[in-house]
Amino acid sequence: MNKSHLRIRETSDGVEVWLHVVPRARRDEIAGTHDDVLKLKIAAPPVDDAANRAIVRFLAELLRISRSRIQIAAGERSKDKLVRIQGISPAEFLARIP
Repeated sequence: MNKSHLRIRETSDGVEVWLHVVPRARRDEIAGTHDDVLKLKIAAPPVDDAANRAIVRFLAELLRISRSRIQIAAGERSKDKLVRIQGISPAEFLARIP
């Protein structure tokens, strides 16, 4: 995976990361990229906000930060999402993802 082309933007308190999410996957994992955005496979279905909660939980574990620092800023009902992560730089984000 070429991390240098990922759509990540630094903000005043962290980063914004664009994601393409595939729900109902076999397991939660990073699955490369999709049109220069990070592609996540999430086991949870896109029902009753379950997939969004799973995304936040997965990213928090992966980045070793609390879930309260992660927010889905756009695309709550879409496969394409914008996620805001507080207290982390783009370089830190890229270093912590496989």
